[in-house]
Amino acid sequence: MPDAVKKKLEAEIQQLEYELHNELPKALKKAIAMGDLSENADYHSAKERQTMIRARLEMMKKRLSELAMVDLSKVPKDAVGFGSTVVVRDSQKGKEIVYKLVTSEETDVSKGLISTTSPIGRGLMGKKVGDVAEINTPAGDKELKVIRLTTMFDQEQ
Repeated sequence: MPDAVKKKLEAEIQQLEYELHNELPKALKKAIAMGDLSENADYHSAKERQTMIRARLEMMKKRLSELAMVDLSKVPKDAVGFGSTVVVRDSQKGKEIVYKLVTSEETDVSKGLISTTSPIGRGLMGKKVGDVAEINTPAGDKELKVIRLTTMFDQEQ
């Protein structure tokens, strides 16, 4: 897992834990002090926020754990996989496009960073130079021919 992604997830987890254990208890205590909880909007808002933070925190911890378990030895050395930079020719547009396959946390389509779980990322996975990927996207079907490929292992050298 890229260090930047790990640090970003850890920072968000730390911020959520701080809010859950420090800020929300204060907000709940203040709301409870106002009296009748059945019609206390501040209390209900704080409880709702607490539930949302717990769910987000659990999701972030799970994602961090999943990313830590990624086995880079299973990433192909001669085909499109996580960390690959791939140049494709879009047959409909007749132009070349460069994509780098990254984690969903790093995705930035404007910079050509696409998630391995996106429709295009999934469609390109395992393809080699010369292969054509037929991909169904929300914007319509695409046909992308792999022109050049640099895997994460090529980039390390």
